[in-house]
Amino acid sequence: MSNGSSITEFLLLAFADTRELQLLHFWLFLGIYLAALLGNGLIITAVACDHRLYTPMYFFLLNLSLLDLGSISTTLPKAMANSLWDTRAISYLGCAAQVVFFLFLMVGEYCLLTVMAYDRYIAICKPLHYGTLLGSRACVHMAAAAWGSGFLYAVLHTANTFSLPLCQGNALNQFFCEIPQILKLSCSHSYLRKAGLLLFGFSLSSGCFVFIVLSYVQIFRAVLRIPSKHGRHKAFSMCLPHMAVVSLVLITAMFAYLKPPSIFSPALDLVLAVLYSVVPPAVNPLIYSMRNKELKDTLKKLIQLFFCQQQ
Repeated sequence: MSNGSSITEFLLLAFADTRELQLLHFWLFLGIYLAALLGNGLIITAVACDHRLYTPMYFFLLNLSLLDLGSISTTLPKAMANSLWDTRAISYLGCAAQVVFFLFLMVGEYCLLTVMAYDRYIAICKPLHYGTLLGSRACVHMAAAAWGSGFLYAVLHTANTFSLPLCQGNALNQFFCEIPQILKLSCSHSYLRKAGLLLFGFSLSSGCFVFIVLSYVQIFRAVLRIPSKHGRHKAFSMCLPHMAVVSLVLITAMFAYLKPPSIFSPALDLVLAVLYSVVPPAVNPLIYSMRNKELKDTLKKLIQLFFCQQQ
């Protein structure tokens, strides 16, 4: 195929070859998807309904849940449909839409996690200035910047990727459309544009990573200066959920994209893709609610209210 315009569809990587395993994957991912919808939906409802949670931390958590819902809804329903109907096909436009929405939401989430690191830094290192530095207008501006950065990155990268000539077939070694797999189908003479894509993405991710690391260096220095053991424990508890989510996303994504070319295995790529695209949206609500008494109390009240209305 000489260029992308002659391709009408792409073939995604199947989770299994046998019909029984395909149906097993369908039910497994359906359970994960419903758990992600329920968990993130409950957090969004709790933050929106309880005025005690109208704080910067919970405002950013609400945005994180919205991004998680969007990102898992971009990839998993199509994969489940393919497993259920025993097909691998996705249309050219459908693939482009999946790329732009997945990039938009994942990059937006990464930028938002960077903003949340700043929130934790101000809360612990400069608590007296917390209300001033993180007022409602500042929070809205930072959240909008995270969403906007994701949108701009996604549009530029998707437009650049799908303008490349594709001459290596239409089979993707992934269960959803992602840029590295599409770049493998491009013609060899377009390496400069591919290098530009990778450099831009590396620069953005490195900048956010350095900011998060520096924020936590300052946080740990401030926490270790707290005289009381209870105060140190409380400060670390405020940061642990965010640290767990950042570590989960970064470690799996970095290994997936930065592993040596010699370590090539479609099965390994598939597992890593599930770990960074499916697992975080499903477990983030659990991570954030597990050690958060205010959020757990609000969720309990919402559940009790729901069951009382059913009676």
